[in-house]
Amino acid sequence: MSTDSTDATAGPPDADVADTADTGRAVPRRRSAARRLLRDPQAVGTAALLLAIVLLGLLAPVLGDHGPNEASLDAINADAGTPGYPLGGDGSGRDIFARLLHSINTSVVSALVGTSIALAIGVTAGLVGGYFERRIRGVTEWVFSLIMTLPGLLLLIVLMPVTGGDFRVTMAIFGVLLSPGVYRLVRNQVLGVKNEPYVDAARVSGLTGRRIMGRHILVAVRGPVVIMAAFLAGQSINVQAGLAFLGVGSSATPSFGAMISEGFQNLYEEPLQFVWPSLLLGVLNAALVLFGNALRDTLQGARPKPSKAVPARPGRAAPAADAAADVAADAVPAAGGLLAVEELAIAYPTPSGGLEEVVSGVTLNLSSGETLGLVGESGSGKTQTAFAVLGVLPAEAVVVRGSIRLDGRELLGLGERGLRGIRGRSIAYVPQEPMSNLDPSFTVGAQLVEGVRAAATSRISRRDARARVLALLKRVGIPDPERTFRSYPHQISGGMAQRVLIAGAVASRPILLIADEPTTALDVTVQAEILDLLRDLEKELNMAVLLVTHDFGVVADVCDRVAVMRRGEIVETGTTAGLFGDPRHPYTRMLLDSIPDGGAARTARPSAGSAGSAGKETR
Repeated sequence: MSTDSTDATAGPPDADVADTADTGRAVPRRRSAARRLLRDPQAVGTAALLLAIVLLGLLAPVLGDHGPNEASLDAINADAGTPGYPLGGDGSGRDIFARLLHSINTSVVSALVGTSIALAIGVTAGLVGGYFERRIRGVTEWVFSLIMTLPGLLLLIVLMPVTGGDFRVTMAIFGVLLSPGVYRLVRNQVLGVKNEPYVDAARVSGLTGRRIMGRHILVAVRGPVVIMAAFLAGQSINVQAGLAFLGVGSSATPSFGAMISEGFQNLYEEPLQFVWPSLLLGVLNAALVLFGNALRDTLQGARPKPSKAVPARPGRAAPAADAAADVAADAVPAAGGLLAVEELAIAYPTPSGGLEEVVSGVTLNLSSGETLGLVGESGSGKTQTAFAVLGVLPAEAVVVRGSIRLDGRELLGLGERGLRGIRGRSIAYVPQEPMSNLDPSFTVGAQLVEGVRAAATSRISRRDARARVLALLKRVGIPDPERTFRSYPHQISGGMAQRVLIAGAVASRPILLIADEPTTALDVTVQAEILDLLRDLEKELNMAVLLVTHDFGVVADVCDRVAVMRRGEIVETGTTAGLFGDPRHPYTRMLLDSIPDGGAARTARPSAGSAGSAGKETR
């Protein structure tokens, strides 16, 4: 049995194969990052070499017979193998071997200081600038563009009197100068990831922006950051060595650069004095770059690629919940019109600078315990309408006019904080593509527990959240909740993933559930099971359901009323039986006529007795 401490662990499990929770079929399982790294000869070899170099530096006081600046007249240009001087002495009579060992420490500290400062500033600003709206991104762009205009090496030299020649302070300043490159890398990566369905799922479930950036987005962009960190470390080492080569800084600090400079001056008499530091500096840089490449490949290979099937903004609502047995008893239905959408118009900017409406004057009303089917072809605007209710329209979308009220509260104009208090609690969402709405880096249970805790109205322990999630998984028909809880998304089927998302959606006992094509990617048998589950949960919770679909068979199966959309407008509304029996608008008749056995569909009665057969005949 998994423990709470392992639920939130990122990365796929260690075993090579695992059975799916619903079919029993063995499916490949990606090895953990650590195991993949250990199987890579390049990673193992370069890591061992780096570790050996660092250990040599740490053991410098033990391995060297002399201090790095201890000089002896007898050791001036001493040959290699001289007693007490394994690599000989330099032009000042200092032990070359001891200075090499202490120079390793200087290089390691330089790499750590410069890289850590650059990553801390660049990654943080890149996440913020990439995730939030253009106004915040504009500020971060201006700041880092200003930093990039500064002449780096010249600035380090000019500031040397201020730093007192301390290479650690110099490397901290250099880290700031390196941060714009990290910022731009992370920002571009975040812009490509932040619209992934599993990120929007986290938003809809009520997670804060900081939590989403730190948990979901950072994991997705870590590969390029790791390889860049290796280059930054090498760059920091080289800059410190370059400054020392130029004689900038404290002469008492042992450094590869200072040793190379001294060896260069004595090149024709003792060429080995130049070779030893140059060789070790080159090996250190090469090992850093090769190890960074190996680690980058491992991190990216361990992460399943997100689905590209649906570029929409779905969301998995997985907020706080009581056990499944308490869901129905605690539901609080709203009286009368629960959801009221009036004259909603949504537009997008055009290349000419104007606005083009994709939703025009949509008016909908939905009461508690009622299911409304929003039907139309692809591009009709039905999903945009649903996203407007959820408050997850793209940043470039403009709500031209209209009103959206949930239980009497106006949603349009609410800020992100206000919407976060509604999404995942009052409004839940079931997406079209279940697999792309689960983060492949975390277990199913970890993601559901995260949503439960994020949307809880009071503080809830991880253990209690885990118990509630297991109860909900059992309620939605998953035969082995424990096993599914421990599974990663790639280890369960599409139907099982859809049940997982439904469990997360109803966890907070929502008063409104928006389901966007919840059965599109499923086979007919699983479709029927999912529709039966949605119908049962609607009755238990007395919640309103807005079902976005293009499938009239699904409409006949579960909907009480239907609204037909065409080119952003509602062209016909009515009861399901009335619309199937007597469609009035030509577009509605065209859609019904395009269904195989359309006559059977129009005469079907979408009630408990015959809805199922009608849906099966028309699917």
